[in-house]
Amino acid sequence: MDVSVVIVSYRTRDLTVACIESLLETSQALALEVILVDNASEDGTVEAVQQRFPSVDVVALDHNIGFARAVNLGAARTAGRYLLLLNPDTVVHAGAVAALVDFLAADPGTGIVGGRTLRADGSVDPSSCWGAPTPWSLACFAVGATAAFRHNPVLDPESLGRWPRDSIRAVDVVTGCLLLIDHDLWRQLGGFDPRFFMYGEDVDLCLRARRLGFRPAITPAATITHLVGASSETSGAKRRLVLTGKATLIRKHWSPTMTPAGLTFLLAGVGLRAAVGRARRRPSNQWVHAWRHRRSWMRGYDAAPLILPVPEPRSVRP
Repeated sequence: MDVSVVIVSYRTRDLTVACIESLLETSQALALEVILVDNASEDGTVEAVQQRFPSVDVVALDHNIGFARAVNLGAARTAGRYLLLLNPDTVVHAGAVAALVDFLAADPGTGIVGGRTLRADGSVDPSSCWGAPTPWSLACFAVGATAAFRHNPVLDPESLGRWPRDSIRAVDVVTGCLLLIDHDLWRQLGGFDPRFFMYGEDVDLCLRARRLGFRPAITPAATITHLVGASSETSGAKRRLVLTGKATLIRKHWSPTMTPAGLTFLLAGVGLRAAVGRARRRPSNQWVHAWRHRRSWMRGYDAAPLILPVPEPRSVRP
């Protein structure tokens, strides 16, 4: 088996079907296995995939266990040389998966590789990769510089500037919407940290890989279209999840002396944006929502990995 593909779905039935269809149509030269883990969508995703793609291994969960733990569950069922994480709200372009495999085979020291993502209108979606959060990047966030000078390589460093993802480049973070990793490295890292529910788990994985000496990278030869955030219920809920993930990353990866400063920067940046939202009389603004729930997300996820009983999956594969 060349590649094991793990897709986690949540209330994205039609998008998931389109994603798998594009994956299979554009990757015929590879020996693939596809595992779909459905996080209790209750929208017919499981039945639709079973009907259209009988070769796909479908795992239907009785409740939503989050993205990270669902990926770990799916990955545990795989046997491919490489593991590909793919979002259900994506359309795979011709040769994309093969390009990722070729890149990693040619440079095993990369360990993790991603591609170029486009929005539905064909414009570049920069969220295929990021710079790692640092004291400087969060200080810029705290004072509003990242918003005032978006894509500035100095004042918005996590965005990686205006680089259009059209060249090969080592990056701090390859996001989980399109991420190919050597399966041995995945096992060595223990997969995603299960304390993350959604957002931040890919940053954590890449940071841990970099500490082992690997160099995650992006190749423009692998392109997908990504409908960003289709699995997030509301912008406010998504913002809270992102902030919870970032607070967890700070607590996990920063030194004890820098952690309080990082969390203060994060809180200050949210407070500033919430104040702007109120001044503009936008009480439903996602930053206002995040500020109201600051006590929740500032704690991050539990200090110990979140190990909860996983319900026995119901396989609907015929």
